[in-house]
Amino acid sequence: MKKITLLFLIFCLGCEQSVTTDSTFGIVIHGGAGTILRANMTLETEAAYRKVLEEAIQVGHLILKKGGSSQEAVEKTIHVMEDSPLFNAGKGAVLNANETIELDASFMDGAQLDAGAISGVKTIKNPISAAIMVMKNSPHVMLSGAGADAFAALKGLEIVEPEYFFTERRINSLKRVKESELKKNKTSSLETSFIRQQRYGTVGCVALDLKGNLAAGTSTGGMTNKKWNRIGDAPIIGAGTYANNATCAISATGWGEFFIRSVVAHDISALIEYKGHSIQEAAHIVIHDKVGGLGGNGGVIGIDHKGNVAMEMNTPGMYRAHMDADGNLKVKIYKDE
Repeated sequence: MKKITLLFLIFCLGCEQSVTTDSTFGIVIHGGAGTILRANMTLETEAAYRKVLEEAIQVGHLILKKGGSSQEAVEKTIHVMEDSPLFNAGKGAVLNANETIELDASFMDGAQLDAGAISGVKTIKNPISAAIMVMKNSPHVMLSGAGADAFAALKGLEIVEPEYFFTERRINSLKRVKESELKKNKTSSLETSFIRQQRYGTVGCVALDLKGNLAAGTSTGGMTNKKWNRIGDAPIIGAGTYANNATCAISATGWGEFFIRSVVAHDISALIEYKGHSIQEAAHIVIHDKVGGLGGNGGVIGIDHKGNVAMEMNTPGMYRAHMDADGNLKVKIYKDE
């Protein structure tokens, strides 16, 4: 009887070891896509971007490695990028036509298909946390403007003065865009590389945790010189952000109007679910054939329920990084990396 019991225990331990060994997790981030060229990047600037991307993804990876949730990993990872003046989100967000800040963010949980989003906020230090708070502590999916700011304050999130977000770089960018607008009727080449680049810029994170749960989050300052409370794809569930445990988690970055029209994030998930495509195949079809076919530019990051990843773009570059369960880290900026 003792031998039978001992054998049974050995068998059970072996099963547990197998589950642990087979378990996987992973995390992918982006810091915006666009006309990112080596010729326009100093070695110091490139190093600064790579450093923050590495720092951000390692924060999330450590959470996942310790058994933390994909939700926590996405939130804390995006905090690093929101707190950096390098990216168009949080501290480094672009300014609108009124020379003020309008921040957008969204989050989706793949386990229950729960989601939350905020748009047009001006005082929330970390918009991604507000999006998660909407999901967890309200009956709604999206809040906007002053109401979203008030909700975040009521729930105890960190509130700052709008001036906190202003950086000299973004102030100068707005001036250049406005100067170009004034010259619109005097030149036929308004669409310079610099002007086109002002349409892009977002940060995002997707993660798969050890329990098999997927999550996706996206945060942005939107488009430089945007008018009339314009909203892009970043806070729109299914366009800029989507997560479903049965398929994948996606965060998008690019020319938002085209990503909304193409319902990019959900379309990638649908191609996986209904057509049986891999995440890489689905991302390529949507970014190149659908968004590109309409004349739009940008990219996506994604991770599926098995840990496979995609980092697809139809632009010259996209700030991005991936870290798998074994700790293998890839930080990339240019398309040809």
